[in-house]
Formats: sequence, C-alpha cells, structure tokens
Amino acid sequence: MDIATQSIILIGVLFLLLGGGFWVAMSLATVGLLSIGLFSSAPPGLIMSTSVWGATATWTLASLPLFVWMGEILFRTKLSEDMFQGLAPWMGRLPGRLIHVNILGCAVFAAVSGSSAATAMTVGKMSIPELARRGYDEKLIIGSLAGSGTLGLLIPPSIILIVYGVSAEVSIVQLFIAGILPGVMVALLFMGYTGVWSILRPEKVPAYDFKMSFLEKLSASRRLIPVMLLIAFVIGSIYQGWATATEAAAFGVAGALVLSAVTGSLTWKSFSESLMGATRTSCMIVFIIAGAAFLSTAMGFTGIPRALAEFIRDMELSPYTLLIALTVLFVVLGCFLDGISVVVLTTAVILPMVEAAEIDLLWFGIYVVLVVEMSQITPPVGFNLFVLQGLTGRNILYIAYAALPFFFLMVAAVVILILFPEIATWLPAQATARP
Repeated sequence: MDIATQSIILIGVLFLLLGGGFWVAMSLATVGLLSIGLFSSAPPGLIMSTSVWGATATWTLASLPLFVWMGEILFRTKLSEDMFQGLAPWMGRLPGRLIHVNILGCAVFAAVSGSSAATAMTVGKMSIPELARRGYDEKLIIGSLAGSGTLGLLIPPSIILIVYGVSAEVSIVQLFIAGILPGVMVALLFMGYTGVWSILRPEKVPAYDFKMSFLEKLSASRRLIPVMLLIAFVIGSIYQGWATATEAAAFGVAGALVLSAVTGSLTWKSFSESLMGATRTSCMIVFIIAGAAFLSTAMGFTGIPRALAEFIRDMELSPYTLLIALTVLFVVLGCFLDGISVVVLTTAVILPMVEAAEIDLLWFGIYVVLVVEMSQITPPVGFNLFVLQGLTGRNILYIAYAALPFFFLMVAAVVILILFPEIATWLPAQATARP
C-alpha cells in the first residue's frame, strides 16, 4: 500500500474518532496504534512506552501545571470585577471608552489564564451587563470580547506556547519573549479599530461618566495593580534571565497565593478548588501531549512525515504559499478543536514540511498560535462564538457577524507577521545577545 493511501486511511480514522466525540488523546493514540499495526512491523507496546515517557518525563513541562495553578488562584480573587473597576476610570478619555476595558481586561486575564474560552467567559460575565446598562453598542461589545478573548493563547505566560515548545523542542523562554510584541500588536489593532469605529459613530458611544482625579483613579485600581505587577514580574524575570520559565511559574504561584491571602479570598475551599482545577487541566494537556508523542513516533515508522516533507520539497512551494495552505488548514481544524489539540495534532506532520521550507521554528510557533487564535472566532463555528452565545443568548449568526471585523483584524495581524517576521524574532534575539 502506498504512502498516499496510508495517509488517507489514517486521517479518515482520526477525523472519524474526533467527530464521534472520542477524547483527543485517545484518538491520537488509537491512530498511532493503527499506523504501527497496519503499516509497520515495529512493536507497538515498546514504542508507546518509550515515546510517552520521553515526551512527559521532561523538566520543561514542570512550568505547565504551575502556570495553570497561578491562573486558577487568581481566577478566584474576583479578578474580573477588579479589572473593570480598575481599568474603567482610565479608559474614559479614549475613543471607544469602556469598550477598551474588554480588550485590556482580556489581555490581563489572558496572561493569567492562558485560555481563550475562559478569558472570554470570565471578562464577559462582568462587562456585558455593565456595558449594556451604560448603552454601548451590543455588536461592538460582543465583537471586542470575541476577538480579545483569543489573546489568552498568545500573551505570555501562554499554556499553548509551552505545549508547542515541548512538541517542537523549542525554548519556552524564547517563545514567551517572542509572543510579547505580537500580543501587543493584536491588542493595539483591536483598540485602533474600536477607536476609529467610535469616532465614525459617536452616537453609539455613551458620554464619559468617570469624573475622577488621578489619586481617585489609583484608588479604584488598588486591587488590580498588584496583579499586573505580579504578571509583569513573572514575564520580566524570564526576559531578564533572572529565572527560567519553571522558576518564574513558581514565583507566580507564590505571588498569587500571597495576593489572594491579602485580598481575603484565600480559603481552604478556594485553595483546594484551585489545586484540583489546575490538576485536571494539566493532566488533560499532558495526556494529549503523550498521545501526540506516540502518534508522532508511530508515524515516523510508517515513513509518512518523511514522504510528505519530500512531496512538499518536490513541489517547490515558496514559504509564502506553504504558509497560506497551512493557514487554511489551521483555521479549519480550529473550528472543531481547541488550540492545544490543534497544535499537538499537527506538529508531528507539519514540522518536517516547515523545516524543509527553512522556516524558523521559533517564528513558526508564534504564527501557529496567532492562526489558531483566529480560528477560535472563525464564522460561523469558532469556539469562542459559542461561549459568547451562551453568555448573551443571541443567535450564533448574530455573534459571528459581530465578531467578523475582529476576525479580519486577526487576518491582517497574520499578514503583518508574515511580512515582518522581526515582530516575533527581534525581542528573543535581543535577549540572546544580552551578556
């Protein structure tokens, strides 16, 4: 049986399992077993044990549960309420006013949770009723939440960047640093669009109603400032080389525990719930990584990744053409799977093609995350759209229409990143060059 037929069979089985609601990790492992059993004479048990152990028994993964736990702790400190109360007084003079609270609030919470769905849900629960009560345009409220919620995948410390770093064997510290400027770029694109939209339609933006002095604004932000300082310290310690990603994550957990204790939200119940929540999420992610590692090794025995890489090389596609094809693939997959599943599902097959095209794997990691972000709000079946449908009760097509401008802004961000790769690679290069 030729390589093309093998590939079609395995892809068909994978999509059949995923479409049937089978666990992602089990789907990956099942396809790995089938590929070895049907198309190779290698011992599946030995390959599974060694590949799963090799992928999970790594110190690099230690930062994953710590960052997840940090987010779980801060989630229980009423961070979403503090964000609105702390950010709103500072946004009143900007065109678009409190809509920017959605964008910046999602950016702050993204750095804590690392999940686009959790970011959109948590910030939306607080901001949608408040902004609707003040008379802001509903489509802009929903669209800004849909787009900004995806920042959870890119702004460090990002869980999906850790997963990509482990899968592609790229430095997680370098990925975190590389994600800073693209994350800021996307947030600024959203804020710029909101400002221009508000200037063109001033009747849909209520008048400024926060008459506060500078000291009063600081007082309103007193509970948000420590959280932002903690996040800045975690990211800054990685950039400055004071701590590894794992050490920075440990500092983040300690700081989150101190903040929750000071604010009075640290109880035995909240502590145990945060610990169990982090355990469940981390186990799920590591389980997926283990399944993907086994599939990657099994596919290697069948020769499919090598054949695909050679096929791409023989086609002599330019890097731009390859990236366009991959963008379409990631957008389609992101309509059905969460971002982490998309990354671990495709890494084994995609990376040989990317390396054959001589594309920098560090830059490619940021590109992948940005495209997966975009797929989360792809009309009409993006994952974040269903989250907002649950919050608002609106028809999914209405939600998709509201999110459409922000989808196009993310397309523009992908194009900018491809045309100017230095946006992702400049900061890591500066950090590496620093003595």
